[in-house]
Amino acid sequence: HVQLVESGGGSVQAGGSLRLSCVASGHTEGVNCYGWFRQSPGNERESVAYIYRRQGDTFYADSVKGRFTISQSQDRLGIGSRLHLQMTNLKPEDTAVYYCASSPYLIDRRCPEDLDRYTFWGQGTQVTVS
Repeated sequence: HVQLVESGGGSVQAGGSLRLSCVASGHTEGVNCYGWFRQSPGNERESVAYIYRRQGDTFYADSVKGRFTISQSQDRLGIGSRLHLQMTNLKPEDTAVYYCASSPYLIDRRCPEDLDRYTFWGQGTQVTVS
């Protein structure tokens, strides 16, 4: 099992920035990909960005490309990994609950796009842009 805990959400005005973080612990050695996803009221959960853990390859949804940056770092204590999502030039349509998730899968050496391939999820953190 992998435990994921997000932090960093909040309220910000349009054009502002936020940095989300996610601490991953447990059996992280089996993780191939980490991803950020979001869900707003009345909408399905959607992909925001993925990162291939070992090589650092990244993918972004068109709606956030050029504004959001996904990155990863080793936990200071070496216990797990930290996943980050730097969000800039935020727009009201970015308002959602943001989740981090992990996947043991690779599809053609790329992170899977199917949310069902992400097996462990955090509890989510609210981002509100007004």
